[in-house]
Amino acid sequence: MRSLVRPPRLTPGARVAVVAPSGPVPDDRLEAGLDILRGWDLDPVVAPHVRDRHPEFGYLAGADADRARDLEQAWCDPSVAAVFCARGGYGVQRMVDLVDWRAMRDATRTAGPKVFLGYSDITALHEAFATRLGIATLHGPMTATVDFLKNARAQEHLRTTLFAPEETRVIRAGSPHAAALVGGRARGVTLGGCVSLLAADLGTPTARTSARGGLLCIEDIGEEAYRMDRILTQLLRARWLDGVAGIVLGSWEECGDRDELRALFADRLGGLGVPVAEEFGFGHCDGALTVPFGVAGELDADAGTLALDEPALV
Repeated sequence: MRSLVRPPRLTPGARVAVVAPSGPVPDDRLEAGLDILRGWDLDPVVAPHVRDRHPEFGYLAGADADRARDLEQAWCDPSVAAVFCARGGYGVQRMVDLVDWRAMRDATRTAGPKVFLGYSDITALHEAFATRLGIATLHGPMTATVDFLKNARAQEHLRTTLFAPEETRVIRAGSPHAAALVGGRARGVTLGGCVSLLAADLGTPTARTSARGGLLCIEDIGEEAYRMDRILTQLLRARWLDGVAGIVLGSWEECGDRDELRALFADRLGGLGVPVAEEFGFGHCDGALTVPFGVAGELDADAGTLALDEPALV
């Protein structure tokens, strides 16, 4: 697995587009998030359909085609330096194939790559940006999510990654429960996201065929142990985990008993014979760290560090 093209870091005054590829966005949270971005001396602009609601399905932020156009137009706008997702939820898999990826590739060749940020349901877009555009992306707090609005550590780690990425080149586990499930060191290129979305993405046009050569960073929310077992078993049976270099486990909010999950991860992932770091502190948790995808680095499971060869952004 090769490193992907890294976008430029942000500078004061940069224009940032906020899009909603998934669920509906609470207006008060959106406005609060925009205020934070303005406080960072960014110029946030809200895509036309961010405040939409789907007429039939209340879990979607507007029509599939409209959400796809918002993403596409934001990316293709030469005045925009970054595209931030407002929130996750569900909906990316309904719109990802409606995006004009050729137009986005052409815009990238013309104006260069830009920052793309999100997590949770946005996992399917991280995969698409990797396979269709070859662009490194950021798995981190979103503009209208509670952790971004309320947690200073999440805000600061994201802000530093965006403006001074050399200062976050070494990512240290942010959870007090961090440990090595399987010790050792491994080198590879970062990838991952919400593990249930990675499993759901298998076989689709925008998904990669395997995690071979990668440092797989995974987390999830609301998946009980038996469902997590099914997800990991599916990835194993599909041979998607064959050749993975190492695994970084993030947060598992509302996924049940920690000891049961730890036993499950040991059972399903321990046999891969690669280092596995657990409770790293990214994803659906307080103070979530920002983790770049598509950047080469080294995982030290015993030390609880992920050291990138290069900063996340140029």
